[in-house]
Amino acid sequence: MFYKQEKGHCLLVVVYVDDLLVTGSSREVILEFKRRMGLKFDMSDLGKLSYYLGIEVSQTDSGITLKQERYAVKILEEAGMGECNAVQIPMDFGVKFSKAQAEKSIDVKEYRRKIGCLRYLIQTRPDLSYSVGVLSRYMHDPKESHGATLKQILRYLQGTRSYGLVYKRGQNTRLIGFSDSSHNVDEDDGRSTGGHVFYLNECPITWCSQKLDTVALSSCEAEFVAVTEAAKQAIWLQEVLSEVTGKPCEKVLILLDNKSAIALTRNPVFHGRSKHIHKRYHFIRECVDNEQVEVEHISGEEQKADILTKALGRIKFKEMRDLLGVQEVSEGVFKLVGENVGTNLKIT
Repeated sequence: MFYKQEKGHCLLVVVYVDDLLVTGSSREVILEFKRRMGLKFDMSDLGKLSYYLGIEVSQTDSGITLKQERYAVKILEEAGMGECNAVQIPMDFGVKFSKAQAEKSIDVKEYRRKIGCLRYLIQTRPDLSYSVGVLSRYMHDPKESHGATLKQILRYLQGTRSYGLVYKRGQNTRLIGFSDSSHNVDEDDGRSTGGHVFYLNECPITWCSQKLDTVALSSCEAEFVAVTEAAKQAIWLQEVLSEVTGKPCEKVLILLDNKSAIALTRNPVFHGRSKHIHKRYHFIRECVDNEQVEVEHISGEEQKADILTKALGRIKFKEMRDLLGVQEVSEGVFKLVGENVGTNLKIT
């Protein structure tokens, strides 16, 4: 991403190979950039942004919607499941996976291809982050149980093809993050799965679900390690937002549902109990001391990152999906706005 400040207006250019996405705060600045680029390169102006790298974009009077419905349909058709019956959750509640050496292996090439396609779909579908992430751990030697869950994810996708994200217009520029961790869910190495999601103006802008690097000896330690990873992302987002807006970014709020982990980030009295935790995870303490990050408690029922760390039951999964911000995007409400919109260029 390239950024330029000129005459009180900002210009943003996102480049991927020969595709350019251009947006900014002034139509005149955008048009001038396109004119000058046209003098240097042979380019095609594809107009207002509607499709970019498999992501369908619709600009409305109230904001922007992103989804990958066409890409999802392509995945299902290539998997031979274009007409399959839909299910309501991508992974059964409490399911456990392992290397399962006694099970029969399945086609590695086909398994990896499907997982790779689903991983790109996560760009607009954070509700799939945990289930796809878990199955990605077994790409070296997938078993029948992994293949069965992969099929379930595809059946879930069949019923939610038109789901995506909605980004509303607003003036609130404070970053708010949610961090969570599950304790000892991996059957093979006992490592926890951590997850975090960050919101800008109540809209999700980045999320992550991944296995932690170390084995946690308690749920408190697992949460502490997970929030440290979230803090690293928070500082990076803070710097990017400050650079784009040209204004200092206020400290990021990160919400946890574990009071012991919160105490560990603040109170020196608890530091003696954390000697066994690797020093690099104490980065969060420095962030709190420097007032870059603020950590507060939130109840488990409102913890939006919960869906990124474990398989949930049907009712709980739907509640968390709605809370996360993933929703069905209706074609009928789209109405293009005329000012300050993204435009798409292609170098030919």
